[in-house]
Amino acid sequence: MSTNNPGSPSISQEEIKHLEFIQAIVARLGNGSFLIKGWTMTVAGVFFGVSLNSLSWKIATAGIIPIIGFWLLDAYFLRQERLFRKLYDDVRRPAVTVELFSMNVQPYHAVVPWRKVIWSHTMVNFYGSLALVDIAFIVGGILRNH
Repeated sequence: MSTNNPGSPSISQEEIKHLEFIQAIVARLGNGSFLIKGWTMTVAGVFFGVSLNSLSWKIATAGIIPIIGFWLLDAYFLRQERLFRKLYDDVRRPAVTVELFSMNVQPYHAVVPWRKVIWSHTMVNFYGSLALVDIAFIVGGILRNH
């Protein structure tokens, strides 16, 4: 990067623009992830409310489906964000050659595996907590009906 140090490598305007494009994608992915979490809370809250009101384990069981679906969708967004962050890191380094304006994240797929993203602390804490609450509603509904 360009700094005031005379011996440091400089970065071209095109490379700066490339970094800005990648940064914009990361920001959009982060915003998408935020929106998914909001929708998850809304949908899960509806299922929790209806389950609590009717004490139906069937409704509570149906509520686990959107939680899992949103978990996977959010994991997709998080993985894409991490892939673009890897691309960003390589574009900013003078020693690594990345084609100018390339948005190809394929080379980073092995470095950011699905399993690590799905089971990351962020995902497990948020979606796992909702799943546990839903499971509690399922068990409560089953126990009440027996």
